[in-house]
Amino acid sequence: MRVDPIRNVCRSEVLGARKLASSATRVAAVLAAMMISAVAALTIPASAQPAEIVGTEDAHVTSLKTTNLRYDEDYSYLRNPAKRTGAWWERYKYVPLSFSDDAYLTLGLELRFREEAYRQFNWGELSVNEYQWYRTLPYADLHFGSNLRLFGQVIGAWVTDKETVGGIDATGAELLQGFADIKLPLVSGTDLTLRGGRQLLSYGTERLISLRYGPNVPRSFDTALASIQSAPWRVDALYARPVRNLVGSFNDRFDPDRSLWSIYATGQFSEISSKPGFDLYYIGYQNAVAEFNQGRGEELRHTIGSRFFGASTGWDWNFEGMAQFGHFGSGDIRAWSIASDTGYTFAGVTFSPRFGLRANIISGDRNPNDPVLETFNPLFPKGKYFGEIGLIGPYNLINAHPTLTLQLDTQWTLDLASVFYWRESLGDGIYGPGGNLLRRSDDSRSRYIGTQTDVILGWQPVAWFIAALSYSVFVPGQFIRDTGPYKTAHSWASRRC
Repeated sequence: MRVDPIRNVCRSEVLGARKLASSATRVAAVLAAMMISAVAALTIPASAQPAEIVGTEDAHVTSLKTTNLRYDEDYSYLRNPAKRTGAWWERYKYVPLSFSDDAYLTLGLELRFREEAYRQFNWGELSVNEYQWYRTLPYADLHFGSNLRLFGQVIGAWVTDKETVGGIDATGAELLQGFADIKLPLVSGTDLTLRGGRQLLSYGTERLISLRYGPNVPRSFDTALASIQSAPWRVDALYARPVRNLVGSFNDRFDPDRSLWSIYATGQFSEISSKPGFDLYYIGYQNAVAEFNQGRGEELRHTIGSRFFGASTGWDWNFEGMAQFGHFGSGDIRAWSIASDTGYTFAGVTFSPRFGLRANIISGDRNPNDPVLETFNPLFPKGKYFGEIGLIGPYNLINAHPTLTLQLDTQWTLDLASVFYWRESLGDGIYGPGGNLLRRSDDSRSRYIGTQTDVILGWQPVAWFIAALSYSVFVPGQFIRDTGPYKTAHSWASRRC
């Protein structure tokens, strides 16, 4: 369950299989979660989706724009009494401080309960996999005028019923974000922001740098960042080390084996379409203990890429190309990827259907016995990269992913998707979402990995409540059959807030 009484947001997720013979304890836990959500709903106006402008609870409540990052939400407009609506949440989003006329505090809180379960996880390596995640994410954003601020967010994350618990499942109580930044005006219309400390990072569509929001513990970085904004461009330069999440409270430290540095530019050009954008970036990455199908070694990798995205007259698009070079062990790195997401919405047709096609080509290693590594590394990608079941990560793949979204009415939505997977290279294996090697190539000459299907039914009767049911199945192809267990994997899901 996710409840944000401070920022007018209530979001909860319950993802997992429901056994036919559920125990009384499990039923009681679910009912308790629903009761808590219902009580919160009676007192808390809320929205359901991240990074979206949400609906109003009544005629006196204005819309909010909320994000998963939290630190890029701006409530400074509430300084002007004429822009306030009287909504109760405004008193928490703008708390004036007595020591300065232009100093204020913003407060927020997120609570989430999530259950995940699979049958035949990883095609039979684990027959049943079911567990519950719990987390809380309170934050405070202190502004000393328009140019200086301190931001802090802590996390409490726990898990139950999981045999093997890692840092993305439970990290106890930890500092998730804590940084200071200062904004320096350079010339008219151009500002420089300097930021240092621990923070979440998200760029583009999170193919390479993401905050890993879906799992229980988001990914944070200890970062030094400089950002220049001058319309229509924003350019970020950063050096960061990912935080290594450990089970237990207040013991998370930066990973000494991995580091990241980047220059990332984003521009917006309204003359191209109604929602245009163009990214151009360089990302450097070093890992002292990398592992691929080829073996283990030290990895120094450079990524250059660009992304073009936008929407116009019913169409939307998101195209990205990436090339990688560097060194792995004693050999060179030569890898690449092309990603796309194209859709069309029939706004004047019943249910406003959106037909979409996502397609990716992600290079794999041609020969594990030579020193050249051609496996593309997505670095820090988002979780659930290819759908709800989340078995495969973006390494050594060709995939086609047709989708259909229907707005059944003002409250109900239906999402249908299928994903077809092939190995890009027969000399490489397949990898999990976190980059772990799932299956080695093992001299298999089969290219087809399998077929995945997702069905998601969503219901949002009011702005502060959302529920969803989903089912996913992954039917293994010949490569899975050649290299280990090959049972059909299933995942069921329910989500409500």
